[in-house]
Amino acid sequence: MTSEPGGGRREAGAAPTDALARCRKEIERIDADIVRLLADRVRIGREIGSLKKAAGRPTIDPAREAEVIRRASELARDAGLLDEPVRAIFWQVIGLSRRAQVDE
Repeated sequence: MTSEPGGGRREAGAAPTDALARCRKEIERIDADIVRLLADRVRIGREIGSLKKAAGRPTIDPAREAEVIRRASELARDAGLLDEPVRAIFWQVIGLSRRAQVDE
């Protein structure tokens, strides 16, 4: 392995374009994992919506949503990420869950 400008690493003798293609493939795999995990989360959100209806509870739970956002911020900081963009992403994820629960 050798170092590249910007802190990247590549196998000795590998062309930068090979390393770029490999990195892009890895990103595509991660993107597919993210979409699969979002689908799992929405499926569970539907189940939660059914359970809330059966218990006579409201669909929207602002306290729980705030807890999810706080936890996402903490996880982001622990992972070395800026928490504000992660918070924005998680508000979108919560929106997916809300729609799944309302549509249930």
